[in-house]
Formats: sequence, C-alpha cells, structure tokens
Amino acid sequence: MSTSFPETRKESFADGLTIRFDERANSGRPILILHGGGGPQTVAGIAAGLDKAHTLVPTHPGFEGEPRPKWFDSIDDLAFAYLDLLERLNLRDVLVIGSSVGGWIASAMALRDTTRRLRGLVLINGVGIQVEGHPVPDVSTLAPQELAALSFHNPAAFRIDPSTITPEQIATRKANTETLYVYDRQRLGGDPKLQRRLRYVTIPVLVAWGESDRVADLEYGRVYAQSFPNARFEPIPEAGHLPQIEQPERLLTLVRHFAISIRATL
Repeated sequence: MSTSFPETRKESFADGLTIRFDERANSGRPILILHGGGGPQTVAGIAAGLDKAHTLVPTHPGFEGEPRPKWFDSIDDLAFAYLDLLERLNLRDVLVIGSSVGGWIASAMALRDTTRRLRGLVLINGVGIQVEGHPVPDVSTLAPQELAALSFHNPAAFRIDPSTITPEQIATRKANTETLYVYDRQRLGGDPKLQRRLRYVTIPVLVAWGESDRVADLEYGRVYAQSFPNARFEPIPEAGHLPQIEQPERLLTLVRHFAISIRATL
C-alpha cells in the first residue's frame, strides 16, 4: 500500500502517556523520524521525500500542545517510549533518523534496544554528547534572528518578519522551548556519559552534518561519528543545523544510499 498523505494516529501507554504521530503506511522499510527543538514540521520534508518507506513522525509529548505527564521528563523517557511504540506496532528492521535533539534520542534508543528492533541510525546534526572546546549554546537566550544566524548557512533566506508572527505562534515556540529543557535539564549541555557509551552501539550509523552549523559545529559532528564503532561521517556543504531544509536532496540522497547499504548487509 502507498499513501501520499500522512495519517495522524495516537497510541496510549501506561501512566497517562499518549504519543501522537504521523504515519505514511507504505510498503517499504519502517523509518522513525525524530524532530529537534523546532518541532515536527522541521522533519516533515524527510518523510515526504522517503515516499516508498513506512514512515512515522511523532510529536514529542509537550511539543505543539501535546500533553506531557509530569513524570515524563528525560531523553531516556523519550527513548523508551519510542521503543515501546515500535513494539506496539510490531515493527522491526527500523531505521531511526534524528535531527538535532532527535539525534540524541535516537542514540539513546540504540543503547536501550534490547529486542533489536533497530537496524541503523541517521543522525542529522545531532546533539547530546559533550565535546571539549565545542559547546552547544543555550538557544533559549537567543532571539529568533540570532538563532537563525547560528542555524542556517544562509540566514537571510529564512529571515521572518516579526510583524507576521502571531501571538499563538509565539506561545507555541515558548512552550516548545520550555519542554525541550524539561527533557535536557543541562540546557543542551548534553549527557557527559553518552559519548563513551556509544561504543556499545554496533548497528550502522550515518552522521550527516551541515558544514555551516554554528549550533553544533563540524568538529563536534566528527567526534560524534568517531564515537560509534560502525559510523560514517558525511559533511553537507551549504547547510547549517537543518540540512533537511537547506539541502534536502543532498540529505535524502545520503539517507537513501545508506538505507540500501544496510539492507544489503542483512
């Protein structure tokens, strides 16, 4: 079966947890796509570009107005929840793609995948590790224009007229940012133990990185890739923290080739 448009679904779990996700139930490989602090719209183009895959794009609880139980407050909680979702849906051979904080969640999932549902990871300018001399800035202190200057190769192309932003959009962005820092109490400082633990992730990993990223710079990305025993590092020119937006076809080509390569190693 092939679907042109995603279907929005919800799955409820114990203790008040509900996960909303957009699903394109195509016949290809299952792919879980995890967004960063900008919300699910920042990765929607990836799902649309992988039109033969069975894609799932969840909205992290607390983002975009989704409820978040008070106890649900860490990256590990997100990792376990998405592993539970894959089990609920009986999906295996799953490729997990994570952008920014989504990359951190993907890494945490791989470390906790005791039932071996994951076949590979794609980290797109992921955060979560700590690299000496290459700190990730606290984006909560930045105005939208300042954040854009760090995030994009060509910030002018993504400049937003403040007068066009609605009060509802401002409130949603504020709530998303607050939720992000519930999950990372270090304000994007990362997990000091994550990097050394990544050596236990034996599945193939593609680390794709916008070369112009000034949120998590290129050297940070190289170190991230080197932390896995079976990873490939692919810089993407003329892109910043969100290469799926600035260079979508370059990124999608890398993802498609990677997906083919890990299928061949089965």
